[in-house]
Amino acid sequence: MTTWNSLMEILKYILPSLVVFLTTWYLASRYFRSEDEKRRQQMALNNQNLITPLRLQAYERIILFLERINPESLVMRFNKHGMTCQQLQNELLTAIRAEFEHNLSQQIYISNQGWEMLKNAKNSTIQLIHLTADNFKSDEPSINLSKAILEKMIKEKKNPASEAIIFIKNEINRLF
Repeated sequence: MTTWNSLMEILKYILPSLVVFLTTWYLASRYFRSEDEKRRQQMALNNQNLITPLRLQAYERIILFLERINPESLVMRFNKHGMTCQQLQNELLTAIRAEFEHNLSQQIYISNQGWEMLKNAKNSTIQLIHLTADNFKSDEPSINLSKAILEKMIKEKKNPASEAIIFIKNEINRLF
């Protein structure tokens, strides 16, 4: 009986201690999980506050790129008096490629569809220049090529750069 009484005496002290320990452990683990979740949410919010301006800046640069490779804009900026068709074609293609390379890093901030639209606009513009320039001798005055590019743009009524700009603007509106 003394063993039984001793065991009961020990249980009187151990059982409440065990209940207090388990309760404390449960409450502490919930508290730490809650704090960890708050920390993660705060980090996500901080990251978003850092990324959002960068993404907006990327969209701005992409739209600027698309405006700059618009054939109408290109012809107006690069056609100089005394140039040949070949010189103008080279200037236009060099400008498009340089602009594209300058903005390559922006693809990490925009959607894959947005980047594909941008690449399609670039490639369509390059193709337009090549196809139009094929109709002229390389030593003809550049004004002939300029007029032909602008006429082709008017005739097609489809401007890949403008279509990409509309897509990008819609994407910005959906994101923000």
